[in-house]
Amino acid sequence: MATVTTTLAPTAPQYAEMAGNEPGGKRRAHDISATINYYKDPGDGSLPMPVKVSDDTVTNKRPTVPHRALVRDITGDEGKYTLDGHAFQLHQHESKLKELDEFRDSDKVKAEYYPESAQLLKDVTGASRVFVFDHRTRCGPSNWHSLGKGNTESRGPLLRAHVDQSYDGAELVLRRWFPEEADELVKRRYQIINVWRPIKTVFKDPLAVADSASIPDEDLVAAAIIYPGFRSETWTVRPNDAHRWYFKYRQRPDQVLLIKCFDSRETVARRALHSAFEDPDEVNSDYRESIETRALLFYDE
Repeated sequence: MATVTTTLAPTAPQYAEMAGNEPGGKRRAHDISATINYYKDPGDGSLPMPVKVSDDTVTNKRPTVPHRALVRDITGDEGKYTLDGHAFQLHQHESKLKELDEFRDSDKVKAEYYPESAQLLKDVTGASRVFVFDHRTRCGPSNWHSLGKGNTESRGPLLRAHVDQSYDGAELVLRRWFPEEADELVKRRYQIINVWRPIKTVFKDPLAVADSASIPDEDLVAAAIIYPGFRSETWTVRPNDAHRWYFKYRQRPDQVLLIKCFDSRETVARRALHSAFEDPDEVNSDYRESIETRALLFYDE
């Protein structure tokens, strides 16, 4: 069951507490030269192969092409990156839920963590209404797509550059959850924002986000996901050396990354490309544990 909350005034994140100083008081950026997997466009105008989702299995055979990119550590500069300026923002926030078993309990997540996520988004954005409609808990290998039937039980990081909703896909989400109100809601500003939280400090397979301004619409390719009973549409993306990638090195559970997937306002950053990537220093570390909630945000403007 999704969660709706009411308005509160926005508050500023406590960036000073998130800087993560190195010994001796010096801040050290841990930039990583990494491989980002992009969409391998056949160049013939054909649509990307749909991803198919059943109750317990995801089938994704869409081809990718590896592309080398510098992923910059934002430690010490967290306050420079904002939802409207870059389409992502780091914010300090602690959850009452702490352990992986709690985050794997779907009923507990919906009852307790959805309201936390909704309130956080209201506090940061000032949205008049927030509706959390989905979540993903991840603790598994990065090759989980290839594990076949039942692979969602081993859901791990997604090593593919993507945005969860295309522009048309965002409206599909809105109309799915608010069929009676949709015609009025699309006349005002609305957004889809993910709240991405480590369950324990991230070492293996951290999450990178790209500055929205560095991703031209021409690089984006609409791609379908087919679920039982409905369809959604995401952005996959072609490689481009101009893309600017960022991450928070050794991100902690109290450091949540807000990722904007859609904004109906065209004068601000509208979407943040994101992807897990391999840190070569952490390939033998334990599987990453994380949870992301997905929410619709509405405004009275």
